[in-house]
Amino acid sequence: MGERNGVVARNPILRGFNPDPSIVRVDDDYYLATSTFEWFPGVRIHHSTDLAHWEVVGHALDERNGFDLRGHPDSGGVWAPSLTYAEGEFWLAYSVIRTMDGDDKDLDNYLVTAPTPSGPWSEPIPLGSRGFDFSFFHDTDGTHWIVGVQWDHRPGHPAFGGIVLEQYLPEERRVAGSTTVLYTQPSLVEGPNLYHLGEWYHLLLAEGGTGWNHGITTARSRHRFGPYERDAVAAVLTSRDAPGTSLQKAGHGELVQLPSGEWAMVHLASRPTLHLGERYSTLGRETCIQRVEFDERGWLRLSAGGHHAQTEVGFPSMTGAVVGMPGNRDDFDGGPLDQRRWSTLRTPLDAATLNVTDRPGWLRLRGGHSTASVFEQSMIAQRVEEHHAVVETLVDAEPTGHRQAAGLIAWYDRSGWIWLQLTADDEHGRHLRVVTRDGSTRRSPAFPAPDGPVRMRLILEGPDLRFAVATPETATTSDAEPEWLELPGTYPAWTLSDDHGTRLRFTGMFVGVRAEDLDGTGWTADFDYVDARFTEATDTGTDTDTDTATAT
Repeated sequence: MGERNGVVARNPILRGFNPDPSIVRVDDDYYLATSTFEWFPGVRIHHSTDLAHWEVVGHALDERNGFDLRGHPDSGGVWAPSLTYAEGEFWLAYSVIRTMDGDDKDLDNYLVTAPTPSGPWSEPIPLGSRGFDFSFFHDTDGTHWIVGVQWDHRPGHPAFGGIVLEQYLPEERRVAGSTTVLYTQPSLVEGPNLYHLGEWYHLLLAEGGTGWNHGITTARSRHRFGPYERDAVAAVLTSRDAPGTSLQKAGHGELVQLPSGEWAMVHLASRPTLHLGERYSTLGRETCIQRVEFDERGWLRLSAGGHHAQTEVGFPSMTGAVVGMPGNRDDFDGGPLDQRRWSTLRTPLDAATLNVTDRPGWLRLRGGHSTASVFEQSMIAQRVEEHHAVVETLVDAEPTGHRQAAGLIAWYDRSGWIWLQLTADDEHGRHLRVVTRDGSTRRSPAFPAPDGPVRMRLILEGPDLRFAVATPETATTSDAEPEWLELPGTYPAWTLSDDHGTRLRFTGMFVGVRAEDLDGTGWTADFDYVDARFTEATDTGTDTDTDTATAT
């Protein structure tokens, strides 16, 4: 890679939970935004110069522009951002989903702008609450529009009210207030993006929900307001007819044009793992890229032919690049928490809850609410990027009772997690225990905890998860590998997936460290490091296993 004969992008280009990609090119730079749902900070922004190698350069939503999701439901929060560039600024539009369990979805839409993708991003401009999954469209005549899904809550009416277009008035910082329905059909279509290319307006649409039936289709018109004719081909991109391919749930995409005139489409997809023959997307929905082109009749098609996502995609006109992302290990050696790697739930952790200064070289967490809380949880977590991983930490804590606990956790949402705790009670004293949540909470037997700091290891192998422990003294030198004692029991990592249970789930598995103090006494736990090693390997039998560890 990096040679003049082009680069090869290996899908997914953004591994682990990175759904709903929105891409824009400015000169020779590409920027890509992805959904973050209930995680903080909001809307990850990635940068590349060759479409194959990407780095996180920041987030659009954080405490500087008042971003706070306390009280929002699991898989609510920020849906489907739209990143565009107009009038010398980056525009980032997004929906905040506040409820999901009624006839309507209570949500608010916003716009923030910035001179560069790394910020500073502006205060949010309200854009109404008409619907979700909307994007900005900057037409060639200088006008600005939002195109999105309109919801209909009335009994006896289809919930999908169509794809609508509404003008945005930048001088007045508001939408016009009236819409035009561009496109409708009996089944739901989402994630609309509008492009004015030559004589045609092209409408790119996500169809079939964001599960196994997902796909991308198009419609077009010679006029901005329609009528729009749907493509006769069922899908430009889908995996619904190919359950054995490695990239499943392919859909929800956006187009970008290269300086050479070539076109590319970013889209989401999932790499499931298998449990008893069933597929589970524990890594969530990831971002992929395909080369696309317009056929002789002007319809969008995959350059490789067919409608299945390719795992390797060549871009002959591109030159490779090296990017600098954080490594696999964080030793908490000072400075603020690296938000390119770490996320928190719904809100930032203030200095009283998280700091790296009280005990230099350690992360100190003050215990917070329970795992059920939508307000104050003391946890930092990162995306799981592969189906095989080893994650380690060293925790130093002295819990005084069963309402205090700290340790290493695999997390999907408040209803699904697997946590190795260092805790205490009257019967066992200071001890270790694995606690899991899947509809109900279950606890393993108590395991003796050694005195002093305890090393914890989480081993992920496809659908299964195990734990091991060690003490610093089991290593003969500071650099030697400690002697690990594997705890009894294998735990169901497959339950930490989009596809487990009946609730809507849109995120993915995270791993991290957390501390809990249900009495609110100010109790703290210290973590010396977190080391996460992700190894690419195949559970679906469609790719070649490797032993290559991938950087975070």
